[in-house]
Amino acid sequence: MMSLIDRYVLKEWVVGFALTLGVIVGILILQNMYDSLPDLLEMGASFGEVLFYYILALPAYLPAILPIAFLVSLLFSLGTLHRNNEITAIRASGAGLFRISRSLWMAGFGLSGLLFYLTASVVPYSVERARTFFDNLEYAALQEDAAAIKQQGLVYNLGFDNRKDGRLWLMDRFSERAWLGLGVNVHTRDEDGQELNRISASEAYFDDTQGSWVFLNGRELILDPETGDPMRTIPFKEKSFEEFYEDPSLMLALHKDPKGLSLFELRRIIETVPAEENPVVHAYLVRYFSLLAAPFSCVVVVGLAVPFAVSGVRTNPMIGISKCMGYFLIFYVLISISTILGDRQMIPALLAAWLPNLVMFGAGAWLFRQAR
Repeated sequence: MMSLIDRYVLKEWVVGFALTLGVIVGILILQNMYDSLPDLLEMGASFGEVLFYYILALPAYLPAILPIAFLVSLLFSLGTLHRNNEITAIRASGAGLFRISRSLWMAGFGLSGLLFYLTASVVPYSVERARTFFDNLEYAALQEDAAAIKQQGLVYNLGFDNRKDGRLWLMDRFSERAWLGLGVNVHTRDEDGQELNRISASEAYFDDTQGSWVFLNGRELILDPETGDPMRTIPFKEKSFEEFYEDPSLMLALHKDPKGLSLFELRRIIETVPAEENPVVHAYLVRYFSLLAAPFSCVVVVGLAVPFAVSGVRTNPMIGISKCMGYFLIFYVLISISTILGDRQMIPALLAAWLPNLVMFGAGAWLFRQAR
């Protein structure tokens, strides 16, 4: 049950958090509008469509802005209490630092739980829906331009290395709209990397009903497994390969920056293509674990903000705030360094995701102990 001190401190923080969150969200929306609004208007999007797009995109920003808003609101509310000598008065009554900040720790864990839920369910849906909605608006705007429609949604030089089944896919172009590959070559290799056969076709598409690929206007080249020399060529107009099950959406996801993919897309990549089989997947694995670890930065924020906010110099509270912001900057530098090390396989992906949280939580615990 919350005491009078808990309710009072929590009330002061909630007011600051609401104001800070509103300001940061407003700034991010304005920045997003600066980048995307001209494109939306050029596509002929209506006011309702523009509003719907930003509503879809908004949840994707919450995992990044909530910890920052939490930090600023803690520094603001606790700094105000400290300047007014209220922290001193509460401590003089016999309440310790943890007793004073107990409600803020509860808020930190609550925000971490909320962010974890958003990251695991709402945000992936938001990222995918907003991207699809934008692409559909762009496609609708090009309906009268046949040449532009052909170019829209084309991915050039799409490749996919299926090491499990020994198939290397290379496509000159792939249309995300028509779900059609152009200039397709598939090299099948044995366990030692020796090429066994090669399929070349002008076009190929993935048959969703059969779960396999169909090749058009091509040829199959059979190679000698010992020497690699061509043995025979089998031309065809249309041929289905039932053993070719590779999903084009997975190929496209591996062609994109991990930061632009949702948690669902990242999970599908690492479940379908183990990192041991394809080193490229390590970057996606690090990003996946980082998204799951990021919500718990709210707990780190409490450990850093409370000691500096309540022990700053009363005549110049910016000293404590500046030190806290410096620690938080180090936190983001650690995230960048850990991500790079994880991408390069110098440390495990799970450690790369959690290391910044662990280091800064340890620093926060030490600062908290010193402030006591």
